[in-house]
Amino acid sequence: MAQQEGEKIFEKAPYVSIVSGSASYRRLPEMLARLEAGERRITGLDDRETEETFDTEFTARTNPHRGYITIVEGCDKFCAYCVVPYTRGRERSRASDSVMAEARRMVDAGYTEIQLLGQNVNSYCDPTGKLTFAELLAAVGGVGGIRRVRFMTSHPRDFTREIVAAIDAVPTLCDHVHLPVQSGSTRVLAAMNREYTREWYLERIAWIKAARREISMTSDIIVGFPGETEAELEETATLLEEVGYDAVFCFKYSPRPNTPAIAMADSIAEEEKSRRLQMLMERQREIQRKNYARHLGQAMEVMVEGHNAARGQVVGRSSQNKTVNFTVGQLILPAVGSYRMVRITETFPNSLVGEAVDG
Repeated sequence: MAQQEGEKIFEKAPYVSIVSGSASYRRLPEMLARLEAGERRITGLDDRETEETFDTEFTARTNPHRGYITIVEGCDKFCAYCVVPYTRGRERSRASDSVMAEARRMVDAGYTEIQLLGQNVNSYCDPTGKLTFAELLAAVGGVGGIRRVRFMTSHPRDFTREIVAAIDAVPTLCDHVHLPVQSGSTRVLAAMNREYTREWYLERIAWIKAARREISMTSDIIVGFPGETEAELEETATLLEEVGYDAVFCFKYSPRPNTPAIAMADSIAEEEKSRRLQMLMERQREIQRKNYARHLGQAMEVMVEGHNAARGQVVGRSSQNKTVNFTVGQLILPAVGSYRMVRITETFPNSLVGEAVDG
């Protein structure tokens, strides 16, 4: 928003002193010094063509056990509905040596789970040419002391077989892939400028399903994109069933300033968008009910994230990024950030319930 609105924010909110774009945080010390020197309004906005990356030392993290590392910023995809390329600039990646150094520092600080981030994380292109994205995943997963490595969000256009091979080969890489599809209709995908077809996407899903490990799959869906027909909506519904996602984040299309889609005709009424959203969510809920039921009786490793005192349960997350609520047989609850083996005794469409396995 700061990058999009720029100096207009000063007019709307005169009490604001600094407006900084998302990739200008590295210049905050300089801007604060200028503020202390007497300047009243300071603007730090980004040039969309910048080559600079947000590559700074971290000073604080809110989660003491799960850490996040941004490896690529910006976006070059220009999806018709998305404002990100206009606000966050072109794709630019951090050097792999920098990423690895930060991962090692995080382990030294006590972190056991690292999540690699990027608007399109698998579009990573090492400026030094040393590592591909799949090789970087494997390298981070090989750092001593790391128990889990996650990554999101991936773009189907840049998803490769090597990523699946890395997940198969490196046990610390979590068996979960978030691969947004947005629509199951090739025509709608073209209107969205997603740069792939339904068949292209399903080919990548086939790679994931062919892995030796069972990899959980999640996705994003937009309903009510301008011009979407009932038949095209049904194509999305059948895609949900064909893939068998463990979770889908569904959104109603909403226009964003300065995007091509805002000028498209055949906009769909809000009430109809809500109906379509509800229909897809109900179909997906039944898919998840069956998927989660497969875990009944299984034992899985769970990272403890908190405690539900009211229910006497420990709250955690599996390697597949599924919420697991479980009980323990001792009075002292396991510490947040620790890992326990849990046997699943009950399943729901969005969570699992179990008991800690002694030893």
